[in-house]
Amino acid sequence: SQPQPGMGAPMPPQGAGGQPPHWGAIPPPMPHYAQPPPQQQPPPQAMWGQPPPQAAPYGQVPAPQQYYAAPQAPAAPAASDEVRTLWIGDLQYWMDENYIYSCFANTGEFQSVKLIRDKQTGQLQGYGFVEFASHAAAERVLQTFNGQMMPNVELAYRLNWASAGEKRDDTPDYTIFVGDLAADVTDYMLQETFRVHYPSVKGAKVVTDKMTMRSKGYGFVKFGDPTEQARAMTEMNGMPCSSRPMRIGPAANRKTTGVQERVPIPNTNTQGAQSDNDPNNTTIFVGGLDPNVTEDALKQVFAPYGEVVHVKIPVGKRCGFVQYANRPSAEQALQLLQGTLVGGQNVRLSWGRSPSNKQTQQWGAGAAAGAGGGYYAGYGQGYEAYGQGY
Repeated sequence: SQPQPGMGAPMPPQGAGGQPPHWGAIPPPMPHYAQPPPQQQPPPQAMWGQPPPQAAPYGQVPAPQQYYAAPQAPAAPAASDEVRTLWIGDLQYWMDENYIYSCFANTGEFQSVKLIRDKQTGQLQGYGFVEFASHAAAERVLQTFNGQMMPNVELAYRLNWASAGEKRDDTPDYTIFVGDLAADVTDYMLQETFRVHYPSVKGAKVVTDKMTMRSKGYGFVKFGDPTEQARAMTEMNGMPCSSRPMRIGPAANRKTTGVQERVPIPNTNTQGAQSDNDPNNTTIFVGGLDPNVTEDALKQVFAPYGEVVHVKIPVGKRCGFVQYANRPSAEQALQLLQGTLVGGQNVRLSWGRSPSNKQTQQWGAGAAAGAGGGYYAGYGQGYEAYGQGY
């Protein structure tokens, strides 16, 4: 029978008479499978993983299980090259093995689930693997569940084949940054805001604080079509999502830019190293800059992440400087724009030099007078020093 993802979370297996099985007891096999002969029945530990936990008292979170297995089907093992495991991702922090088990138990062909945890902290990493009895069963679940709503939560299933092959989605991602999000915006809400206009949307992610799990007010939307991504950059900027208009900007597209990871450029001088931790420093150095990029174009790239107060590209240097009005905006841009394609090249970002107290005073006086001359005087040497080699 076809699985029904919209039917809500199914109940864990029941014992005889409809009562929950005793802890450690072996529940009967699911009706889909034939009952194996008693003399061939393997020991309980070979048949079952840990049984579903008893309900925890109100307000108490049960300890997550490391592995949960459904009864093994008395069927011939699958061929070695037959993929029957699905990858599942974009899981929320509370979605443990028991929840994932409840999502797929009613398919009748679910076998096991394994969620990935941080080796040091033990915290769930938001993805894992679900194994089914056969390749055909896994494919049915992939086709039926993927993109549908998960039980009891406003979040869509995100599934894919667990191993590389012709079934896996290896097409490039074209990502945009979305800022100024209201606190109630979820991944699904952000995704659907764009998907109704752009069918190639693959998914969306609202960035949350790891400690509080509250939204940081920004996120990302992935497209499969670069044309739709480019349209969304202009068409959706200022459009509402929940109660606030969105602020759209570029994001690093790793599959298309060749950037494998965002690694800050190490500072080679003490002053630069001090700027990393200086809460008053809001200047970002932009290295590897395309010589055809103008100051206005560079400002447009950085503007979605906060108020840009000044942009400078020294003449004849393949680098530039962008200064924000506040430190959080600069930190966000430094993290999210590292490796972004600007013009025809991927930029390398690091902290610019923090001005001395004297330079800050000069700059402040110049800005108050409407001239701003102190800014150039204070940072002139910094431009030249950073400009070498770029």
